[in-house]
Amino acid sequence: MSDKVATAPVKGGLVPYLQVDGAIKAADFYKRAFGAEIAVSHPPDEKGRTMHVHLYVNGSSLMLGDAYPEWGHPLQKPQGYNLTLCVEDIEAWWTRATEAGLEVVMPVAEMFWGDYYGQLRDPFGVVWALNQPKK
Repeated sequence: MSDKVATAPVKGGLVPYLQVDGAIKAADFYKRAFGAEIAVSHPPDEKGRTMHVHLYVNGSSLMLGDAYPEWGHPLQKPQGYNLTLCVEDIEAWWTRATEAGLEVVMPVAEMFWGDYYGQLRDPFGVVWALNQPKK
């Protein structure tokens, strides 16, 4: 048996690493909501937690992990940020996300900067923004 840790190429210059309550469940949800692909997923521990899931979403990497309070990483409510997906077909992305169960925070509308933009909240408390450049 190898001690080598499974890895996958990281996509994007800035990679969010989210701490959620149920990283494997979140990965499965993001597959349905955003077409995410699981690049790497470490197996869960005896408490059902996993320290690392690497996803590809819309051409970029997104990392997930469960909270480990015994190692100084307690679960905290997401706040003060959103994850913005720049897309070509906001209607298709919006429909898939809302059908998967994301809650509408701000409906899609034409914004003062000229793009179409809206915000959604997932069941893990993360706010996602969708932005489509106006053609």
